Amino acid sequence: MKFFETSKYHSFKKSTYIALRWIGILGQLISVNFVYFFLNFKFDFIISNLIIFLGILSNLYLTFIYKKTQLSDRSAFIFLVIDILQLGILLYLTGGIVNPFIIFILIPSVFSSSNLSFRTNTLLVVLTAILIILLTFYSTDLPSPLSDHFHVSLYYYYSIPISLIIALVFLNYFAMTFGTQSRLRKEALAKMEEVMAKEHELLSLGGQAAAAAHSLGTPLSTIKIITHDLTKQFKGQKEVEKDIELLCSQVERCNEILKRLTLNPIEEDVFIDKDISIRDYINEIILSFKEISKKDFIFNFDQDSNAKKITKSIEIIYGLRNFIGNANKFSKSNIYITLKSDSEFTEITIEDDGTGYPNDIMPKIGEPYLKTYDLDQKSKKGLGLGLGIFIGKTLLEKNFALVTCRNSKTRSGAEILIKWKNKDLFNI
Repeated sequence: MKFFETSKYHSFKKSTYIALRWIGILGQLISVNFVYFFLNFKFDFIISNLIIFLGILSNLYLTFIYKKTQLSDRSAFIFLVIDILQLGILLYLTGGIVNPFIIFILIPSVFSSSNLSFRTNTLLVVLTAILIILLTFYSTDLPSPLSDHFHVSLYYYYSIPISLIIALVFLNYFAMTFGTQSRLRKEALAKMEEVMAKEHELLSLGGQAAAAAHSLGTPLSTIKIITHDLTKQFKGQKEVEKDIELLCSQVERCNEILKRLTLNPIEEDVFIDKDISIRDYINEIILSFKEISKKDFIFNFDQDSNAKKITKSIEIIYGLRNFIGNANKFSKSNIYITLKSDSEFTEITIEDDGTGYPNDIMPKIGEPYLKTYDLDQKSKKGLGLGLGIFIGKTLLEKNFALVTCRNSKTRSGAEILIKWKNKDLFNI
């Protein structure tokens, strides 16, 4: 695990931070120059302004050279350390712990605690606490004439750093707690928006499916008429008759699917007309593909210790069919399906011996309408990769599955890992 977090929730807006730094720098300039010229306080004026000038340079760097709109956890840490050290040096030059402006040394770490990671905040708190302790024992005297009149007892003197450190820890804890709750709300909102987006895509796909169903009705009817004619024409030729019968059965199956799309999307399918185990579901899906595919389906369920039946779910079956169909489409000769289960989890792995997912689309897998191109054939014919994965992933995740798409570590092709907690799977 990296020390600095890269999550989008462990960062803050650069423009906001720059504006706050300009306010702080302006306040330092006004304070230093006002007390020196108008109140006649005597301290190292040149070095003090030089330290402030370094802060100006770092802010100009942020404004004009640092191009990102968000400060990452690492970048924010660096600039906040600069802020703490800059203020610490100014305080060192002007009385240390008894300087009335010592309270401002708490601001950088408190400001960061609601936006940055716990480890980064801890480092900033420790650095601030160390500076407070150092300023307690090492600093120049208060500027005259204040040093001539301001004297406190040791009890009061040492109570200042103790109170500052307590305030530092408490304020950071409060801000961190608030920031954590805020990030959790952001993450929940992002998940909700993602689910709603997927629901919208599915609704859109439903409309497109209905339109496609009407469009495909006529060509399927034509194919049906031709197959009947072919049956009469090749009567007595067993090999040809067998192929024509298979073609007729598939046309009928297509017609039934189109009817469900146009009339009632949730109409029961004879395929899932009863409650059966996951193993039997997969067997039925494999058998349906074997009718039309010449590829080998290798189903391993040796480690399946749970034969419990599940409530029929159109979404689960269609989701599995999509992934197995994709494996059949892109494999060279073999599709490997492995079912594992124990008392807690049920896991299905679908692998093929194809070329796998191209590296350039790996971050986009699961998005609808994603296409990739057959590089071996150097063609511009798009392979419809994304839609099947999107539908399958969405349907299964709606039913509490965790779906992972990746390239297989043991074979040449792609791998789909589908995993349920048994308490979720058997209570659908």
